[in-house]
Amino acid sequence: MLEAPAKLTTSLRVVGRRDDGYHLLEAEMVTVDLADTVNIVPGRSGITVEGPAASEVVPLDGSNLVLRALALVGRTARVHLHKRIPAGAGLGGGSAAAAAILRWAGGDDPDAAATLGADVPFCVRGGRALVRGVGEILEPLPHRPQTFTLLTPPLSCDTASVYRAWDDLGGPTADGTNDLEPAALVVEPRLARWRDELAEVTGREPSLAGSGSTWFVEGDHPGPGRIVVRTVGPA
Repeated sequence: MLEAPAKLTTSLRVVGRRDDGYHLLEAEMVTVDLADTVNIVPGRSGITVEGPAASEVVPLDGSNLVLRALALVGRTARVHLHKRIPAGAGLGGGSAAAAAILRWAGGDDPDAAATLGADVPFCVRGGRALVRGVGEILEPLPHRPQTFTLLTPPLSCDTASVYRAWDDLGGPTADGTNDLEPAALVVEPRLARWRDELAEVTGREPSLAGSGSTWFVEGDHPGPGRIVVRTVGPA
């Protein structure tokens, strides 16, 4: 059984765009103690998903990041994924599971991992890091014990749509820590309700996790619909 811990993007700046359309980032990411588990049966094929966070958002075809990770390392396996990380929430659940496969297979090259997604190289290494480029440039940072409270709405934000909206808005720099917040609110205006709810019950200004849909604040604020997580060290 492999553990696939979530990542939290505590700050995100979009600093450019490559000729191929990929956006260049400068982001700080941390690993937290909310995790999926991955069970592997070598020599078979396919994927099954269950658990409290399993949903129709998780693809089961060739677009699934776990299956793509297996293809990348040239391995065949039957994978059973038990999901606790909400899908489509900006917490890197798919990337974490793909990273677990890469660690299992010894495929830790960040450039190769980045072909699966910008969060995958960080999820392979874990801990705390400054992430640049399209996710392939990692600068490890010292572990810092932190506690965060997450609120994930029953909504999902398509990452590609959020980046397109960011382009359409002229590349805004957010007042807060995440440049994608204005674009995510255009793609899914209902996010504002959940932001305001978290602000009201915690007395703090929430930030958006990645491209959404999770809002978070620092500190321990348990309550209905909220998840308290703590940072952990490298994988």
